[in-house]
Amino acid sequence: MMYIAGYYGGFTYSVRGGVFCNAQTANFVLFAMALGNSQWRHALYFLIPMSAYLMGAIISEAIAGPIKKMIYIRWDTMLILIEIAAVFFLGLLPESAPYEISQVTINFICSMQYNTFRQAQSVPMATTFCTNHLRQTGIAIAKTIRHPEQSGSRKRLLIHVCMLTSFVAGGFTATKLSHVYLGRSIWAAGIPLAIIFFDLLSSDLKADEKALSRVPRGH
Repeated sequence: MMYIAGYYGGFTYSVRGGVFCNAQTANFVLFAMALGNSQWRHALYFLIPMSAYLMGAIISEAIAGPIKKMIYIRWDTMLILIEIAAVFFLGLLPESAPYEISQVTINFICSMQYNTFRQAQSVPMATTFCTNHLRQTGIAIAKTIRHPEQSGSRKRLLIHVCMLTSFVAGGFTATKLSHVYLGRSIWAAGIPLAIIFFDLLSSDLKADEKALSRVPRGH
């Protein structure tokens, strides 16, 4: 999931307006700067991605529980299918289409991804941006140096470094492919998404079938 988030960031920055859609901190800063410069119309522009991100969080939180009661797969699995559909749709857009379509769509699905996938190997995680992983890497390094006998810190260090590496790999791949395939390059994100989807689907229908009633952390 971190690789995919990095891919989204590399894609939107390279060929969809030079912005990052994984998180909203930059948009809030630019929104505040526009207000400070009395650029009211420009300030309103930033409300679009911010609102899309907000709606993604609201929807993913509201429907996760009901989804599990209606069908025999988890919301997590359904979200990956939604992301695949969004990626396919974005790849069909002509290069003349407004960048805002891609930006808002990726803002929306990144928000749902961030709110849904919150841990890896029981370690709290953010799967759409790197700031917390970088902080946690620093904490893990300090704890490993201070208490080298404790394996827990080394495990967390490895996990967070892997997350950061995956994000960079996604952004690197997106940048390379975007220069060649432009908007169609977003389809490459569908490959890891498809792998994740079938893995989760198999888990829901077989290995974890008896655990479907268990509420995932965060829902």
